[in-house]
Amino acid sequence: MARFSKPKVGRKLTPLLRRKVKGNLPEDFGIAGKPVDTTHPFYFGFMVTVGALIALTTLRALASASSVFILIIIAIFLAAGLNPAVMFFQNRGLKRGAAVGAVMACVVAFVGLFFAIAAPPLVDQGNQLLDNAPQLVKDLNNNAFINDLNLRYGVIDSLESRLDSVIKDGQFAITAFGGVIGVGKAVVSGLFSAFTILILTLYFLASLPQVVNISLRFVPATRRDRVSKLTNAIISRVGSFVGGQSIIAALAAVFILLMGLTIGMPYPGPLAMVVLICGFVPLIGHFIGMTIVTLVSLTDSLTTAAIALGAYIVYVQIENYVITPRIMRKSLAIPGLVTIIAALLGSSLLGLVGGLLAVPIAAAILLILDEVVFPRADQS
Repeated sequence: MARFSKPKVGRKLTPLLRRKVKGNLPEDFGIAGKPVDTTHPFYFGFMVTVGALIALTTLRALASASSVFILIIIAIFLAAGLNPAVMFFQNRGLKRGAAVGAVMACVVAFVGLFFAIAAPPLVDQGNQLLDNAPQLVKDLNNNAFINDLNLRYGVIDSLESRLDSVIKDGQFAITAFGGVIGVGKAVVSGLFSAFTILILTLYFLASLPQVVNISLRFVPATRRDRVSKLTNAIISRVGSFVGGQSIIAALAAVFILLMGLTIGMPYPGPLAMVVLICGFVPLIGHFIGMTIVTLVSLTDSLTTAAIALGAYIVYVQIENYVITPRIMRKSLAIPGLVTIIAALLGSSLLGLVGGLLAVPIAAAILLILDEVVFPRADQS
């Protein structure tokens, strides 16, 4: 019987097969070393240093883009304020896009009509106020009390010298903005910022429901309904604050305009605009407006200043106890101490924008505390 010897496969493989078998073997990279000791002080110090550098770089990047973030915050704030008007049109049968278009058209039409009607007399009166500012400061010395202050502390003399150095040959605006190029930069920058805020507000207003829904996808499904209700309540509070504060500031400006025309107060138009702007400043807004109105009225006569001051004080009391509660109702009912602290912190962080945002943010935080934090603390 013939015998067949067992073939020696390893020795008779072709070079191609040998290379294929060799390629399937794991490549040797040596023996792995010991893992890094995370408890070593050097490792801890290195990671802390890297984290601090990353945080510092991030903060510097955010600080360099702070103006952009302020524009975004203002746009979000305005979008939340205009959202109730959009909801009003939606409840009347319009779709979201059509409602946003109607609201923005109303806003643009109102602003355009306001500037078309009010801008020419405001510019004329403003120029007269600037031209007569040195003489108005001199007329303050006719008041015995202010003259006594000037004799003791030189307040009027310092103010007069400052005005004479700034308002010279009708170049107040150029001096204030740093020359002709500065005026151009200020105008271009203001127009660009206003256009950017308008576009961002339009986009935020149109996509607000989608943004809220996408954000809610990060919340677990079991809590999504409650978080959705809290989010909508916060947006509603911000909108109530913006709309209510706008109405209150407009009423204050109308009051000053009518009072100025009635008693013959100098420059009622520009003063009404000043009060309109001051009406948006929490806590001290009316105090600033009252001071400016009284000082300008004092240049006419002591009687005019006294009537203006007394009428303004009466109006502020009516606004605080009658107008504001009726407009705001209970949507932003927060303690006075919280309002003061929030306004101070917001103003110190972001200036006027922070002061405007502080009150509705404080109301939103109190809502979260009342609905989430305090119930858990009571049940624990």
